[in-house]
Amino acid sequence: MTVYHVALTGVLPVIYWALVIIVVGLGIAAAAVTIKTPRRWLVIAASAALVVALVMVVLPHDRPYPAVSVVLGLAALALSVLGGGPAVLFVLAVASRDTVREGRHGGIVVERSDSPASGEVLRGGTVIGIFERIATTASVMAGFPEAIAVVVAVKSVGRFTELEVAEVRERFIIGTLVSLVWATACGALFRLATGI
Repeated sequence: MTVYHVALTGVLPVIYWALVIIVVGLGIAAAAVTIKTPRRWLVIAASAALVVALVMVVLPHDRPYPAVSVVLGLAALALSVLGGGPAVLFVLAVASRDTVREGRHGGIVVERSDSPASGEVLRGGTVIGIFERIATTASVMAGFPEAIAVVVAVKSVGRFTELEVAEVRERFIIGTLVSLVWATACGALFRLATGI
């Protein structure tokens, strides 16, 4: 074995993990920018970065160094939290085609006199979504995906009284599914990368 071969063998894993972290970092940057300045192309860029990173870690690779695992775990959690909200809003905008009026407190306005769920409903969805994605991503990262059922149950019970109107149910289901898929993908990124 030549010195060149030994050096190359030691450098390739470093380059590989640096590229994975850079791709995830680009996704985080795109997601962070779209929070302040909503742009669909930024949501698509963050989604593409997540997909590319997932493809990279599915390919055969050496296990990362412990420090890389920590950085990648924090980056996956950051991408989950920062990217999930814009992804949910993007999909909801496509699904509702801008026919739903947004409320002042982050909910949607339902104007039906025959329903107790009239006025602004689904308030606090952004904060609930953040906690939902943290819990979901952490559950997958820890190898305990069964905890996702608890997250969904708590969220559903908490919103039960607001789910009487069809428009509200649709937004709740779509938003929850997009948030869970995004968070699970971020957790899977870590699990696949580390081979745990």
